[in-house]
Amino acid sequence: MCSLSNEITHPTIDVDAVRAKINDDSVRLIDVRREEEYNQGHIPNAVNLPLASLLSGDSPESVVKLFEEMGIGDSTEVVVYDDTFGALASRVAWTLQYIGHKNVALLEVTYLQWKEIGLKTSTEKPNIKPAKHSLNLNSDIMATAEYLESAKEKDNVVLIDNRERLNFLEQHIPGSINIPYRTLATDGKILRTKESMRNLLKNRGIPEDAEIITYCGSVGTLSGLAYYALKSIGIPNVKLYVNSFKEWKKLEKPIGKQENAAYWDLSAD
Repeated sequence: MCSLSNEITHPTIDVDAVRAKINDDSVRLIDVRREEEYNQGHIPNAVNLPLASLLSGDSPESVVKLFEEMGIGDSTEVVVYDDTFGALASRVAWTLQYIGHKNVALLEVTYLQWKEIGLKTSTEKPNIKPAKHSLNLNSDIMATAEYLESAKEKDNVVLIDNRERLNFLEQHIPGSINIPYRTLATDGKILRTKESMRNLLKNRGIPEDAEIITYCGSVGTLSGLAYYALKSIGIPNVKLYVNSFKEWKKLEKPIGKQENAAYWDLSAD
């Protein structure tokens, strides 16, 4: 299994583009909400993949099989959406990229926003023919605890904690910078504009040529959103610490705490 380029051409896709591709058999829409929510209505021709179903697979091979059953082959264009500000969708999209899938993007709005602007929905489940997908692990986009522990000491590596500000102040991986997931969105979109995202990094003192590792609380959802926010402005070297702070604590790795935090420290803007 070879390593692929850590590149994403288009991290998000706009509403009009998705509307134009809804009936295209070469495109697969993935709804990552719970099954009962999906059954009540979804974007036409979308298939359902609750995040829990994806995380229950404990090997890349089982993940590939799951996507194959959803009709996703190597060349399938995939669009992922959710109703949780893009975090769950990001984790699924990242997993696709990790197994070597190149053509995957996040819908720029949530399903609720899709409905609110009056776009078509459906309760029908599409008929899907299984496909074949190869396995080419893109190990360059994943960080393990072992890798992170050594990499974070390097001058050109930046560690970003995407949890809520209060959680960060109480406990975090030493040396990390807090960018709460709520700061990544903009009005009506799951991600900031490129200019706004660049300004956010500049204000935090994060150079765009750094190797950036993102993490959150447990399974890499909030930090998955940050991963795509960073890729949206062309950051070349971004990794996701998938098992995040929950694993870091379980392994009894060093933990930092913000001492004497003032009230204003609760703000990350």
